[in-house]
Amino acid sequence: MSSKQALGRGFEGLIPANLVVDDIATPGEHIKNIDISKIVANPDQPRKEFDKTALEELASSIKQHGVIQPIVVTPYKDSFRIVAGERRFRASQLANMTKIPAIVRNHEELEELEIALVENVQRVDLSPIEQAVSIVRLHDQFSISFRDIAKKLGKAETTVSNIVRLLQLPDSAVDALRKNDITEGHARAILSLKTEEKSQQELLNKIITQRLSVREAEAFVKHHKLARTAVESKKPVISAETQRILDSVSRTFKSRVSIKQKSESTGSMVVTYSSLEELKDYLHKLGN
Repeated sequence: MSSKQALGRGFEGLIPANLVVDDIATPGEHIKNIDISKIVANPDQPRKEFDKTALEELASSIKQHGVIQPIVVTPYKDSFRIVAGERRFRASQLANMTKIPAIVRNHEELEELEIALVENVQRVDLSPIEQAVSIVRLHDQFSISFRDIAKKLGKAETTVSNIVRLLQLPDSAVDALRKNDITEGHARAILSLKTEEKSQQELLNKIITQRLSVREAEAFVKHHKLARTAVESKKPVISAETQRILDSVSRTFKSRVSIKQKSESTGSMVVTYSSLEELKDYLHKLGN
């Protein structure tokens, strides 16, 4: 089970996964079919790029089943501006739909809802993971930048960004953080190992089984990175005689040779050829 699936349960009371309908739209609220030509995108939408393949797949689904979840819009001049659902709107355009189901909310209603959600994020009983999920939903559903969310929460933008980064943890670390088996500081140490899943898991196990402090976890990361850098920077020393021979080989085969040096006197050499005649010529030069 992915972390997103695991996180989905238990948060419905905080900010439901189906937020667009159940939170922005009250139960039984009237849904209107609005001409797509009268709908405009939100210029403050944080997401500027939309995956083309995913949009085409959604467009195909919309052609077959229609738009199952209505978008949310607010009146804007003589048209409507999207509050939530721009991806569904774009896919509907690709599907050549003329109308799209939408719920119309005025600015006052949206502001009240936004305030309520911000208050939820500020709750002292929320775990770091719950805060991260809440912030991302504010960002995605209401087109609020992380900078503006930080201002609303009275936090530094870097603090908000660091909270959101917790969602990049491997599932096992997310579960440990939710259970308070590790602290937020431990989680950040694990995150600093980036895409090295094996090393992340090793550190997580050490934190739990050996009760490492945050400082000890950070020391593990530092030692790991230094060791990795030492291995990557360790280049074999090539003797002058070996280099002379390699240069001669390159000239003989007109630079159509790749050489991988393993040590001072060992390595591998690959010669490429584009025709049988060229191969015979190389063999001739080798004395065969």
